[in-house]
Amino acid sequence: MAELDQLLLDPTRLAIVALLAAADWAEFGFVRDSVKLSDSALSKQVTTLSKNDYVEVRKGYVGKRPRTWLNLTNTGRQTLAGHISALQAIAENARSDGAEQPRR
Repeated sequence: MAELDQLLLDPTRLAIVALLAAADWAEFGFVRDSVKLSDSALSKQVTTLSKNDYVEVRKGYVGKRPRTWLNLTNTGRQTLAGHISALQAIAENARSDGAEQPRR
């Protein structure tokens, strides 16, 4: 059975990783706006995810403007899949243990 990932228990990091799972490379500003964070808050979270090999960071230029792109690594994808499986198992156990039935 898959286990919950400690880094992805943080809702902000989970939102970032889930967003990146749907993209090949995403521009920093798009991720920032999508998860509703400031530049510095997103940068801090990306640093944590990058140090743990969940996210890859690429810097470059579009014209003369500096840009940063983010990509979910294979490790990040596998970890997210395991985390989601663990969450689904928890939800299923709650359902099967009677969480949907009224208390007597």
